[in-house]
Amino acid sequence: MTEKKEIKVGLIGFGTVGSGLAEVLYAQNQRLSRKTGADIILAKVADTRIEALPEKFSAVELVRDADLIINDPAIDIVVELIGGIEPAKTFILKAIANGKHVVTANKALVSQHGMEIFEAAAAKNVEVGFEASVGGGIPVIKSLKEGLVANKILSIMGIMNGTANFILNKMTAHGTPFAEVLKEAQAKGYAEADPTYDVEGIDTAHKLVILMTMAYGMKMSLNDVSIEGISQIDPIDIDFAHEFGYKIKLLAISNNHGDTVEARVHPTMVPEKHMLANVNGAYNGFLFTGDMVEDVLLYGYGAGKMQTGSAVAADVVDISRNIINNCINRVPCLSYLPDEIKPRAITPMANLRCPYYFRISALDKPGVLSTIAGILAKHNISIESVLQKGRSKKAGTVPVVITTYEAQESAVQLALAEIDAKDFCSAKTVKIRIMVDHDEN
Repeated sequence: MTEKKEIKVGLIGFGTVGSGLAEVLYAQNQRLSRKTGADIILAKVADTRIEALPEKFSAVELVRDADLIINDPAIDIVVELIGGIEPAKTFILKAIANGKHVVTANKALVSQHGMEIFEAAAAKNVEVGFEASVGGGIPVIKSLKEGLVANKILSIMGIMNGTANFILNKMTAHGTPFAEVLKEAQAKGYAEADPTYDVEGIDTAHKLVILMTMAYGMKMSLNDVSIEGISQIDPIDIDFAHEFGYKIKLLAISNNHGDTVEARVHPTMVPEKHMLANVNGAYNGFLFTGDMVEDVLLYGYGAGKMQTGSAVAADVVDISRNIINNCINRVPCLSYLPDEIKPRAITPMANLRCPYYFRISALDKPGVLSTIAGILAKHNISIESVLQKGRSKKAGTVPVVITTYEAQESAVQLALAEIDAKDFCSAKTVKIRIMVDHDEN
């Protein structure tokens, strides 16, 4: 019987995801061996915050210096799970320079410095796995890289942050204000002490950058994405959305127009019957549209110790198989060959056309509605429906709620600025874009 090859893994960071990877490799050791023909061994862990590893990992060497992993000639794969930009970037580039294959779950690093890392890896003929950077245990990266390789990707749309989705779901179910639900999410560990990245759409935008880079073979950065968060959403907006037949979700959206592509993250009113409207709690949903397959939905937990650990392990297994079969870089990191990754124009946000929801906080007096309608008409914005109810009155104000037919973003911005400047407005108008479900047209 042929002796199985050993693939030795060095892990930098034994936090939530790092310990999850260790658990997966330990619990699934025999299964992975039968599937790869190799013994995948967690040989070393580098972490400065712990004094000892759990007893089951007694054979694993714990060190405090990541260089002891990066410079160890016996280590085949270096897994970076500390997060952040530095020192993670330095560790990864040093590992690549030493001829090590690398796996990371670091979405911020991949979205901002991925091209530098991938180019360095190509020059050294080593692989970089980053499945866990998007979607936790959902095989989003592999689906784009391999499963949908024969498709021109026409659109990407998704709920990519479980924290924001949990908050909106709670607000929808119980009518609880954003601030209260955020505190609950923090208490349950769904949200960080500083939740900015989650609730203001930045985390979602990082993931969208990675997916667009792979889907379109394009160079882009976080600065190319138009980003709005959910902190301005009130329960009253959720109630009105329901009356109109929608749910509010924080969506990442990219439509491929051929010469340009959209890149935007913002709250969106999604038709209640749409598949993404029913992605609830801390779940994520990724909807890809390809010219051959049409719609493909990937759904599951977008985070979690074991879920993300499973995704990291999948990269480790893929690289291990390639090492064994001497076929490194059989599949390019970004699906496209490195020379085919090129800049591409981003559709200006001002050019966006879609229906809109406006909630205008107006003084309850005659002539207000006709003035608002006149301003919208001046900017070629057609009203579809109007609701004016005496809810949540504050100092004589009432919400005037308007939905529009398709309008141009640039015109909407001008119209709302003019409306908000009127003396009958007591607060800035809330604007939410509405998804057009073409399947219902």
